[in-house]
Amino acid sequence: MPVASSSVASRPIASLLVKAAPAIIAVGLMLLAWELYATYSGIKPTTLPAPSRVFEQAMLNREALVDNAIPTIRATLIGFAFSLSAAFALSMLVDFFRPLRRALFPVFIVSQTLPLVAIAPLVVLWFGFGLVPKIMLVALVTFFPMLVALVQGYEATEAEIGQMLRAMGAGRWRVFMLARLPSALPYFFAGLRISITYAVVGAIFAEYAGAAKGLGIYMLNAKNNFRPDLVLAAVGVSAALTLILFGLTVLLQRLAMPWERAAGQQPAGTGPWR
Repeated sequence: MPVASSSVASRPIASLLVKAAPAIIAVGLMLLAWELYATYSGIKPTTLPAPSRVFEQAMLNREALVDNAIPTIRATLIGFAFSLSAAFALSMLVDFFRPLRRALFPVFIVSQTLPLVAIAPLVVLWFGFGLVPKIMLVALVTFFPMLVALVQGYEATEAEIGQMLRAMGAGRWRVFMLARLPSALPYFFAGLRISITYAVVGAIFAEYAGAAKGLGIYMLNAKNNFRPDLVLAAVGVSAALTLILFGLTVLLQRLAMPWERAAGQQPAGTGPWR
């Protein structure tokens, strides 16, 4: 029995490795090509360091990288939490009061046309070098995709479901909770995955524009000291943080929508789309 249970437990891990294999191979080939080019092309390490050198310097400077990653993570998580709360609250207001959509959406669209590289120094200038400008910039770049995804998800609710609930005496709020919100979940998580990839970038841009500590200011100092290996090491840390956050959103979706996983495990020909 223990052998059988161990075999069953290892199946999800094996399945995950099979799914991740193409991406792992592709990244490995790109790193190998980079390593060979940096080693044998004659290019200077101060211009293009090899991945092995970047990794070596990342290990040697891991304490500084971790020390600067913590403020970036804090700004990212707080800013994203604020953005998520605001997107959810405003999406509900827009759904309940349709004229607000015509009034607010043009403003939100304009906010997405602002170049981050230009607006970040201004936000830092207006609100200082503390946590507030970083939260604002993270919220600025992550808010709109989630808002649009939620609003589209509400509109994707089948009209028959709402009519049936209203015929059973459900009020507008109950129809929203039982029909419109569940219908919006797939759209919401799609917007969440898009937004989370911008969150770390927004925090780093804010730090790059002005901060006492963080991956952005670490990259800026390394660039000014002609250390591209340390710049790339910090880039690697930020990419790893983004991938971790992205993976957490996927895990959260599986926990929040277990029926999707169950539907995906149905044998062919037994689901609703035969």
